[in-house]
Amino acid sequence: MQIQCPDYVLTAIKLLENSGYEAYAVGGCVRDSVMGKCPNDWDMTTSALPEQCFEVFKNYKIIPTGIKHGTVTVMIDTHSIEITTMRIDGNYKDNRRPESVEFTDRIAEDLSRRDFTVNAMAYNPERGITDEFGGKNDIKDKIIRCVGNPDKRFKEDALRILRALRFASVLGFDIEKNTSESIIKNKHLLHNIASERIRTELIKLLTGQNAEKILTDYCDVIFEIIPELKPLYGFNQRTEYHIYDIWSHTVKAVAAIENEPELKVVALLHDIGKPEKFTVDENGTGHFKGHPAISAEKSRVILKRLRFPNKSVDKICKIISLHDLRPDGSEKQLKRWCGRYSAEIMLDTFKMMKADSAAQNPVFYNDRMKLYNKCEKITEKIISEKACISIADLKVNGRDISSLGAKGKEIGNALSFLLDCVIDGKICNEREELLNKAKEFISDKNF
Repeated sequence: MQIQCPDYVLTAIKLLENSGYEAYAVGGCVRDSVMGKCPNDWDMTTSALPEQCFEVFKNYKIIPTGIKHGTVTVMIDTHSIEITTMRIDGNYKDNRRPESVEFTDRIAEDLSRRDFTVNAMAYNPERGITDEFGGKNDIKDKIIRCVGNPDKRFKEDALRILRALRFASVLGFDIEKNTSESIIKNKHLLHNIASERIRTELIKLLTGQNAEKILTDYCDVIFEIIPELKPLYGFNQRTEYHIYDIWSHTVKAVAAIENEPELKVVALLHDIGKPEKFTVDENGTGHFKGHPAISAEKSRVILKRLRFPNKSVDKICKIISLHDLRPDGSEKQLKRWCGRYSAEIMLDTFKMMKADSAAQNPVFYNDRMKLYNKCEKITEKIISEKACISIADLKVNGRDISSLGAKGKEIGNALSFLLDCVIDGKICNEREELLNKAKEFISDKNF
């Protein structure tokens, strides 16, 4: 099989081979090429030692990105390419990185240390694909399988546990039986992995095409990294609106929501506070009053622990806190909500509401979707028309109201009154009308 390598990769291979070394494209770029996809990044491995790479690429910018482990980054035609010396890893420290490496000139030895067979292939334009562990067959059969002993692979680097789930989700592959059993057995090792790494893999998993299946089949792994989710599993909601337990409902909401990372996280965490707020009425019906607020509180703790950016934390928690609002479909109500929370937050909240409904009893689906679609259209209209939805949008300000005789908090009260009048359609957002209405308000209050 011929792989179309970019010119800058071919240049790097040619320079290394002309200097007497072997060189290959390796890893994800080969996997993607075999699958007929266009790789985002190209990595290489070579028999040349790092100091020899410096000599080979002396006419190019070269960065010692990981000399200890044999990696340099070379800039060729504005493109960066990581080139790592073929190596055998020593003992791993803290289930994450090898304490030492031993360089080798045998490609098979280098490939044997890699995580999964689909990532353990190398390519050279003259030699073709080197596939010592059946990566091509596993791609054809849509299988994620560890190279060699899965227990050893996961104990070397526990992040590979989440990487396996991520690849299965993103690629739509199944996980081979021995690899799957080892994932469950070694899931506790994830406690040794940095929060940032877990966050990155989790987001990629959630945005994968196979996320629903992975979250269902490997919920114990998810509960290992977010233990607050475990009480959702098997929790009977005891209401006609729900035909699934809370965890199954959550998984289906994740699958239903728009494929945007922050929204996927919203769907994953939106009902995390439900078990704490569960009550049963005299008819045996379950209720979860107040669960959005506690879900948002718990989510903030989780997101901080996983080192999400503050801006993302605020956005995700805000949507979670609002996801159980009850819109009536009126423009007046939506203007007030947009003014209070922002129109963009409300649009994302309606996306969560739609996903929520898609994961509930289908009997109620059509009516709710009609309502939420209507709310989205009105909100988009509010945005496009730049409607007056906040005091800051009024064409008068506090100084104008003060000049009419209002003082202190009554200035704010007058502005709030004017905003209500504009939203209710009683007056237009025009300076003269606003001032006249403000005079009436102040006169009625006998300032």
